[in-house]
Amino acid sequence: MEKRKKLFYHKVVPKFIREPLRHHDIRKSILQYYNNLPEDLINEEEKAIINYLKNNRLSVFPYSFQENYKPKGIKVYRDKKLKLKYILFDGKKLYFRRKSSKRGVKRGFHYLQVEQDINSPHRYLTDKFNIKNDDILVDVGAAEGNLALSVIDKVKKVYLFETNENWIEALEATFAPWRDKVEIINKFVSDKNDEKTVSLDQFFQDKEKFTFLKIDAEGAEASILNGCKTLLSSNTPLKIAVCSYHKPHDGQQLNELLIKKGFSTSFSKGYMIFNDPEFTLSPPYLRKGVIRAEKKI
Repeated sequence: MEKRKKLFYHKVVPKFIREPLRHHDIRKSILQYYNNLPEDLINEEEKAIINYLKNNRLSVFPYSFQENYKPKGIKVYRDKKLKLKYILFDGKKLYFRRKSSKRGVKRGFHYLQVEQDINSPHRYLTDKFNIKNDDILVDVGAAEGNLALSVIDKVKKVYLFETNENWIEALEATFAPWRDKVEIINKFVSDKNDEKTVSLDQFFQDKEKFTFLKIDAEGAEASILNGCKTLLSSNTPLKIAVCSYHKPHDGQQLNELLIKKGFSTSFSKGYMIFNDPEFTLSPPYLRKGVIRAEKKI
């Protein structure tokens, strides 16, 4: 019955009304949850977010740094030959999906700017945890390919795994100048191997081992790591940046998995509020964005 009510609600109430109401309810639930906790159980990072939410709307990134970025100032170009829209990112063309509107491109790139701000909990790299010259980068869940594009001039090789076919054309356009060292794979990455799915252990069985792995795979992070147990167990240097916010317990579980494999780990600073479209957002609400893991030999 509850499921029917939700379906009816989604059909009858327009999204522009439904979403603000839902965000208001989530914000209220978060504040009530932490208001009922003893103060000594709330750390300083959590307190900062609570104070932010008291005075601001719900946001994936509950921090004021996002105010430094405005979609309005982003210039969108159109490739007349390819008929694809793109923006200039570090002086390089970053293409977007064919059906993307100009407004959609601005919103998409604006989100990338916020997501990878130096103070963002979703930031992959830091000065100390970085991609180096001649690294072999594997990007699982490449989407726009912004991470690879930001380091394309110094890496030795890039493997981009992206399951959304709508992104493949854009990725091919973005990395056309570097096609000699970029391979784009339109497959799911998991702990299984079949026509549409591949494990990293299987894929790299006869290839040079990668040195940097980034995973942002909408909740499939655990199965991806389980699919490269051989590579994780090998005595070779490796850095991993893996998203830890898609599921409530990903932070703890993924961190424990990597530590057992001999990695030293640390979390990105701050928290995210993952506004789960499946309505499973639940206490403790605040989730760590990225685990940075490293194995030195």
